[in-house]
Amino acid sequence: MTVQLNHTIVAVHDKNTSARFLADILGLKVAPPYGPFVPVEIPNGVTLDYIDTPGPITPQHYAFLVSEDDFDTIFTRVRDAGLTYWADPFHSQAGEINHNDGGRGVYFDDPNGHNLEILTRPYGSGSRGTRP
Repeated sequence: MTVQLNHTIVAVHDKNTSARFLADILGLKVAPPYGPFVPVEIPNGVTLDYIDTPGPITPQHYAFLVSEDDFDTIFTRVRDAGLTYWADPFHSQAGEINHNDGGRGVYFDDPNGHNLEILTRPYGSGSRGTRP
């Protein structure tokens, strides 16, 4: 059996602004609207489908595995945008990056409080082997 994640829905207060934020930070494109959704396609074919919601947003976590070179580029965009970033998902190590599993990782929030992460090594792939 082959199982692949195809898409997930991201609830936000302004789907166009939020999709543009993610696309700009990660260097991706916003796809044309599809029904009530504004999709951002990740290079592995998965889409994050942004949808407007009038109510409170329950923050979710979205982690993106990137190359070392892409990490440098994206991390520069995070800093240039003046975003606060952390080495941990609990937001206790501000202004730092982590080196879990021999790679690099950093967390930052999108405009709706969703916790975004870029990392260069999958959790458990290196010597530290612990998942945050």
